[in-house]
Amino acid sequence: MTAPARLSSGPLSPTPLSPTERSTVRRGARRARTERADLHAVLDAGLVGHLGVVVDGAPRVLPTAYGRVGDVLYLHGSTGARSLRESADAEVCFTVTLVDGVVYARSAFHHSMNYRCAVVHGAAREVTDPAEREQGLTALTEHLAPGSWDATRRPDRRELAATSVLALDLSEASVKVRTGPPGDDESDVRAEGEPVWAGVLPLVASWGEPEPCPELPAGARVPERVAHRAAPATPPTGDPTA
Repeated sequence: MTAPARLSSGPLSPTPLSPTERSTVRRGARRARTERADLHAVLDAGLVGHLGVVVDGAPRVLPTAYGRVGDVLYLHGSTGARSLRESADAEVCFTVTLVDGVVYARSAFHHSMNYRCAVVHGAAREVTDPAEREQGLTALTEHLAPGSWDATRRPDRRELAATSVLALDLSEASVKVRTGPPGDDESDVRAEGEPVWAGVLPLVASWGEPEPCPELPAGARVPERVAHRAAPATPPTGDPTA
């Protein structure tokens, strides 16, 4: 999925990835990425993350919208959501995973996925300052639907009172990425008989045609902030018959 447009990321922290015991990638360590830009790229390309928090002594993992400003993630939800209430000032884990393809191998054991995954650890902070709450909600809106914060009505006092905003620092995070073909055993590659197909089946996400609300006036124009995301990708240049 193409990374959505977003707010200016602000100043970037020079802190490397995997600075702590729990965020250091060990299994499949060769797939770990250590550049903070890789973390930002995964987060900017995703739309939904999963927030893990302990509620009544048991883990609870819920899909959560988010937005990024620099090295801070902003999460939001209803003030009535217990998972968000329990997350405030508590240790949480937030993950974003993008699947880029299914890897077919010559053996069942070596089937896999090509993916990009970011895992963030830390204490979520409830945002109470009005200016930062607006910054967080702007980031969330612009990450989901670029251009919409300025084009639509802002939240009113009642809506703001019903909305909880959490901030999660990105200083403690890890990124793993898998790309490429299967890692088959040499004996399977050289096995006699009918060859077993191996390779990658890419998974590509794309936007469909905008579907207007039935209550819009007839002939209402689709705004550019929506239309440009639905536009088909530019075809590759070169000989079309190649």
